Amino acid sequence: MSNTSILSTRNVTKKFGGFTANKDISVDFHRGKLTAIIGPNGAGKSTFFNMVSGGFMPTSGEILFDGKSVVGLKQHEFAKVGISKSFQITNLFPALSVLENVRVAVQSLHSVYNIWTPRSKHVEWVEQAEALLELVGLQDRRHDQAANLAHGEQRSLEIAVALACDPKLLLLDEPTAGMSPEETRVIMNLILKLLEHRTIGLVEHKMKLIMGVSDSIIVLHQGQLLVQGTPDEIRSNEEVKRVYLGKGNH
Repeated sequence: MSNTSILSTRNVTKKFGGFTANKDISVDFHRGKLTAIIGPNGAGKSTFFNMVSGGFMPTSGEILFDGKSVVGLKQHEFAKVGISKSFQITNLFPALSVLENVRVAVQSLHSVYNIWTPRSKHVEWVEQAEALLELVGLQDRRHDQAANLAHGEQRSLEIAVALACDPKLLLLDEPTAGMSPEETRVIMNLILKLLEHRTIGLVEHKMKLIMGVSDSIIVLHQGQLLVQGTPDEIRSNEEVKRVYLGKGNH
């Protein structure tokens, strides 16, 4: 693992019974950079993303974060070491307010609630939640029910929840899925703003978007790594053109 990599996978393989979803994937997420994972449907993106975020344990291979193995850690332990994931399916408490969604996330990282928790702690958690809402541009909606937010706003709220543990590596699963062009622009501006202070990895289908914002792109095909490189390198790679770009995915 190089000093420029915050997370590296080495020969990571995942099997489900007799089916091999990922095979021998070795890639690097470079510190302070945006790394995108792309590939046709069925390329193994979701399985791989689940492994690097703690959802699945590899069948074999190694995942190193800040030089230490994270294989075998439970998903909540990934958050404690500094890896947080925002899911493709919005994962919020719809009946709670926007502020309460984030406060619950902040509080869950510090302690299990009990009646002896000092009131000052509650104030501190609310202040942290307020700061995260300001960061993602939702401070004016903080008292609204999460269910009443527009789709793009819900994704922004979920990113705020993912930021509650102040992760070094933020993983986003299709952050602009189902969004209008305007919502997409807002989310991508937020992601680029967050990139100033942390490393980001994301799965995304919108190719023009990926080419414009990524520092590094991982291309998967049939469960294996096709290539990892800069947008220019990916754009000019003949194999990528053949299996992906040439199929009209833009």
